[in-house]
Amino acid sequence: MTDESIAILACQGDIQATEYIINKYKNFVRSKARSYFLIGADREDIIQEGMIGLYKAIRDFKGDKLTSFKSFAELCVTRQIITAIKTATRQKHIPLNSYVSLNKPIFDEDSDRTLLDILSGIKITDPEELMINQEEYIDIEKKMGEILSGLERKVLMLYLEGKSYQEIAEELRRHVKSIDNALQRVKRKLERYLEVRDI
Repeated sequence: MTDESIAILACQGDIQATEYIINKYKNFVRSKARSYFLIGADREDIIQEGMIGLYKAIRDFKGDKLTSFKSFAELCVTRQIITAIKTATRQKHIPLNSYVSLNKPIFDEDSDRTLLDILSGIKITDPEELMINQEEYIDIEKKMGEILSGLERKVLMLYLEGKSYQEIAEELRRHVKSIDNALQRVKRKLERYLEVRDI
């Protein structure tokens, strides 16, 4: 029997046909999953999404079109993985996926100063203070231009514009993992600079 005939039986509820298709295509799903990266998830999560796509392919395959089951399954698997990645990196999830605790020590684990201490200490009402803070901001911005690489600067600017890791990766034609790595380097460099500046 062809995969198309078996898929139609599986779609009609034949358990053996369903198991056959799943066993036959699970390595195909694994190989598809290797091409993708999902922030905050491991490879098994992506494979799981691919398997959901395979189940949807079995459920929705009609066999009345000229499409092979393999092509249809590939489309469903890819679509499911991409949807999962988009959902995980969607803007509204950024606070949940990449939060920073206000009680975390600002420089290292032994430090007494937290981000909350710094934020609660900011009271700007005096025009002179506003001017000094603006000068400090310009100074920090200039220093960032010196200590960050070209890629790190671009990634930081796009991130500050509110773009997701996936959108930045697409715009810069890089992998999401390389965007994540660049932002981690930016964070470390900024922390080091602020630590030295504060002394």
